[in-house]
Amino acid sequence: MTPTNCICRIEIDDQGLLPPTPQIAQERKVAIFDLLEENSFSLPGRGGAAAPTGPFCLGLAIREGRLVVEASNEAGERLAEFHLSLGPFRQVVKDYFQICESYFDAVKRLPPSQIEAIDMARRGIHNEGAEVLIERLAGKAELDRATARRLFTLICVLAPGA
Repeated sequence: MTPTNCICRIEIDDQGLLPPTPQIAQERKVAIFDLLEENSFSLPGRGGAAAPTGPFCLGLAIREGRLVVEASNEAGERLAEFHLSLGPFRQVVKDYFQICESYFDAVKRLPPSQIEAIDMARRGIHNEGAEVLIERLAGKAELDRATARRLFTLICVLAPGA
């Protein structure tokens, strides 16, 4: 039996975006794989109606400078669409890319102890981005921190300059 409070498919509309670097493409692949393996996502009921049941198909895109999150059921019926300002994500996305750049550079030339320190900082920024996403989706969708972290990675790939 498939869980109902989960994402079963994710589609990323990256039309018009520059191709990602190999490192960022790998981050995206890992985030999608991990997200589909384990996640928690649900939509609340609206106006007295029962909450939609999943599993959910999620679409992510940047349109007119906003993050668009579309949720549909497996039959393709749109259940919800959220347009979120990228403003609250700007600084954390910028910080995330800077620390990722440091991390990718460190892996090539630094000892494990220094790589670990940079990776800890990277995880901290990742957690910060997840919290911003949870706050922005409050009342619209419910997701756990691990799911938010993976979705934040995908937001970074879509909006590298946020």
